[in-house]
Amino acid sequence: MTDSATIKTDIDGPVARITLMRPQVRNAQTPDMWQELREAGRNLPGDIRCVIVAGQGPAFSAGLDFEILSGPLPRELAEMSDDDAEARLWSFQEAFDWLRRPDLVSIAAVQGHAIGAGLQLALACDLRVIAADARLRVGEPGLGLVPDLGGTKRLVSLVGYSRAMELCLTGRTVTAEESMALGLATVTVPVEELDDAAEDLALAVLSVPRDAAIETKALLLQAAGNDDSTQLAAERAAQLRLLRSRVPVEEE
Repeated sequence: MTDSATIKTDIDGPVARITLMRPQVRNAQTPDMWQELREAGRNLPGDIRCVIVAGQGPAFSAGLDFEILSGPLPRELAEMSDDDAEARLWSFQEAFDWLRRPDLVSIAAVQGHAIGAGLQLALACDLRVIAADARLRVGEPGLGLVPDLGGTKRLVSLVGYSRAMELCLTGRTVTAEESMALGLATVTVPVEELDDAAEDLALAVLSVPRDAAIETKALLLQAAGNDDSTQLAAERAAQLRLLRSRVPVEEE
């Protein structure tokens, strides 16, 4: 187990569980938390295949800590050079982006509030187990901001452009039941079954050979941006890599 100020990482064989540890503020996020999430991704042991992301207490994450918005950071970013501001914002985005690595399958275990940055963290994961009490909401536009932690692309890929637009600009709350209908949830479960359901899903993922899982995730990640011929070529290349990995290398 690895503890930091705002998150906790538990390792159980090929599964890592990362828990947001600010329950007193419903796991509201800060730049310090983003730095710790980024470092957690960088420091995972090489044999980790699955990452479960969860929140301590009754909420997954209520989004950005409002103290950040009222503090000096917004003005500092506005006054930075373009290059410096770009680098700083990318450092925030890296906190979530590593969850899309092809060598990992990431699962969000979501209960209670998943608002703004909390929803974006759930969307950054490959799969989402949603508890019956979950309430999901895009909060950034209502604060005069945009979802800038990867949420726009991932939301559109899951629910389509028109529904993503509606969710972003109305800021309405999505229940667990609706999240399943929209395609945001992989599965919905009673609150008391959330942890077990996430672990069961991780075990199911682990039943697939690692190399096949890596190649499949890589193909799926690029599929939306590829035309048919490019995707077919990528599939051929991936299949050949897998087949050739089974053939013993002959010594000369």
